Amino acid sequence: MPQMIFVNLPVKNLDTTKSFFGKLGFSFNPQFSDDQTACLVISDTIFVMLLAEPRFKEFTKKEIADTSRTTEVLLALSADSREKVDELADAALASGGSPANEPQDNGFMYGRSFQDPDGHTWEVVWMDPSAVGDQG
Repeated sequence: MPQMIFVNLPVKNLDTTKSFFGKLGFSFNPQFSDDQTACLVISDTIFVMLLAEPRFKEFTKKEIADTSRTTEVLLALSADSREKVDELADAALASGGSPANEPQDNGFMYGRSFQDPDGHTWEVVWMDPSAVGDQG
């Protein structure tokens, strides 16, 4: 069985966050979801556990990062093409996300970023497969 990753993120309003990611075309695994948690499916082995802040606090003794002032994580997703980068970033901005950084265009690599409704930064990146290993 391939190794899986479950990234856990605190969210202020679970319904708002679920609606946002649903508009981006993502689905949720109901087996790992309830009224305080939504399991966002990125791929067969990558999941983001969106946890209402009170539920998230059950897993840590530390304070939850204030994403309006700090960055606790940068989440990067690959895309199959430059067009797919723009498609996902544009959908995020149209669905309640906000811009995070300026687009990065290095020719062989293109990326854009946005913040979700909870202030988590997501990067979407395309890299020309023929250029991998040639840029060192």
